[in-house]
Order: sequence, then C-alpha cells, then structure tokens
Amino acid sequence: MDQQKKMIEGLRKSLQISVILNVVAVIALFFVVALRDTIGFPSWNPSSWWPEIAGPNPYEPAPRTEPDSNTLALARQLSVWIAPDINAIPESDSSELIKYGHALISKTAAYLGPKGQVMQITNGLNCQNCHLDAGTRPWGNNYGAVASTYPKFRERSGSIETIPKRVNDCLERSLNGQALPEDNRELKAMVAYIEWLGKDVPKKEVPNGSGIYSVPFLSRAASPAKGKAVYEQKCASCHGNDGLGVAATDGTYTYPPLWGPDSYNSGAGLFRLSRFAGYVKYNMPFGVTYQSPQLSDEECWDVAAYVNSQPRPSKDLSGDWPNLLGKPVDHPFGPYEDGFTEAQHKFGPFGPVRDKIKELKQAKAK
Repeated sequence: MDQQKKMIEGLRKSLQISVILNVVAVIALFFVVALRDTIGFPSWNPSSWWPEIAGPNPYEPAPRTEPDSNTLALARQLSVWIAPDINAIPESDSSELIKYGHALISKTAAYLGPKGQVMQITNGLNCQNCHLDAGTRPWGNNYGAVASTYPKFRERSGSIETIPKRVNDCLERSLNGQALPEDNRELKAMVAYIEWLGKDVPKKEVPNGSGIYSVPFLSRAASPAKGKAVYEQKCASCHGNDGLGVAATDGTYTYPPLWGPDSYNSGAGLFRLSRFAGYVKYNMPFGVTYQSPQLSDEECWDVAAYVNSQPRPSKDLSGDWPNLLGKPVDHPFGPYEDGFTEAQHKFGPFGPVRDKIKELKQAKAK
C-alpha cells in the first residue's frame, strides 16, 4: 500500500512539473515572438519549416512602395500653414483697414468690378476666385508666404517687387483690369490684410502648404483633347459647357468664367499650365481639398491644356522676362534661348526644357 501511494505521489509531482514546464515554454515563445524585432531574433517563418505551407509570411512587412502624390498630401496635413482667424483681429488703428482688405479680396467685384461701389476697373472676378478662401486655403494659391518673402526679385519683371506691385499685377492680369495708385486706400487695405495673414511667418520662410502645389511633370505633352473630356465630366456643371461661368445680376459671378472676355488674360499666372494643373489638383472639382484630391496628375495637366487653349483677353507681355533664361519652362510665348518651340513650352513635355535651361544656366555661370 505504501508503495502504491509513493507511485501516485511521484506521478502527481511529475505531472505538476510537466505543466509548469509547458507554461514556461509558452511564455518564453510569446516573448520571443513579441520581442523578435527589438532583440534581433531571426524572422519566424513557418513556411521555411514546412515547404508545403504556401502564401505570404504574415510576420514579415509588406514590400515598400513609393507613395503617390495623394498619399504624400495626406502625410503633410499635420504641418501645413494655418491662417490666423479673421474674426480674431484685435482692435487697433489698422484693424479696420485689415478687415476692409479682407472684404476686397473676398468680394472684389462688388467694390471694383463692372458695377463696383468704389470704382469699375476689373472684369467681375474676385481675388478669391484664384486665391481661395480669401487667400487662406492650403495649396489654394494662398498668401501664406507673401509677407515673409516680399520685397523680392522676380524674373518676370527683372526687378525687386513689393507687395503693392504684386497686387497690381493681379489686378491687371488675373482680373484683366487696371492698376491702382500706391496711395489708393483699397490697395493699402489689400496689402494690410495680406501682411496680417503672414504676420506669424518668419522672414524668408515659406511655410508648408503655401501657394500652389507643384504637380510632377508628365513624360508626354498635355492633351487638350483629353482635357476636354475631363472638363465636360468634372468642371462644366459649375463653369458651363461654354466656360463662361455663371453670372449674377450685380456684375459678379456665382461661378467664375475660365475663358472668354471676363476671364483672366494671357499674362496671368494661371495661364501657365503648371500653375493651373497644381491649382486644380488640390482644389477642383468643387469641394476637393488637398486631403481628398479627386483628379489624377494626368487629368490635371490635360484639363489645364484644354482650358488654356480657349480664347481669352490678351496682354502686352513685351516687357516681361528680360532674362530669357529666367522664363519658366511653361511660359507659352517666345522668344527663347533654349531652342524649344512655343508649342512645347505651352503643352510640354517640360522635362527636356527644364534640363536644357539648367544646362545653359550652368554654362553661362562659368
């Protein structure tokens, strides 16, 4: 009887030890798997143990792929420039001028358009038709870097330009109108507003999200024919099949014209395909933002080619770009020093033009 009890007690102890060892083994295996990357153990790959196990190894990371432009846009969203709140302007001697400038940028035509309250010097567009949300939207052609970078040298004029000069350029080109005198109250108000928007940006700094997104060049020429299909599908519902926009009765536009007599003229920045394509990428069709782009890069280039192939007012540009090598690759009017045609400068492909200009600049610098 004593011998039987000893055997039972021995089996019980052996079972306890076995259970404990199994538990310890499971815990050890858990820590090996959990800390594999941290402590440098080789990958746990069952398919290497049993060749008949097929399919991807769930413990290995997926192969890395280069992010597309939409993914990069989403990655930037936490660090873009945020404009100050117009409703938070402190009361001061300049606050009323700043608020008036905001009104002029938002509703330019009501003050300066064909039926303007103050004067009639523009085509009925508002500044914020090109500078969205009164110049505050990320990659909406905003004013985030204006105060921090002006005065500055600009190749287009071949001179140092001030903010008043830049505003007048827009009045003459994008609004196809007339420049204002330096001492004009409306001009001072718009400048005051633009400077206030950039008050927190350090001098010479260009914050993320400023201006217009730069869409990568295509390896082919942009196609007006393909762009026409994009326009009809994505743009015509607001801007009209004829591109003339939707006019209101007060001389303004509910939706701005993209071509025709009341649109921007041939000297405007948006007449360059790169500017128009970048503007469209993060802002069009209506409702799109940089966080939710809808059109592919190719569609943006093609619709820009279509829109900028339509008739619009012209401007004398003979005084522009005194340094021919300072012309942008997509400036569509000669003369040029790079040997490419006006057609290629307008529609691309722009890569070869860019490379040639870079080569000529380097040669000239020697």
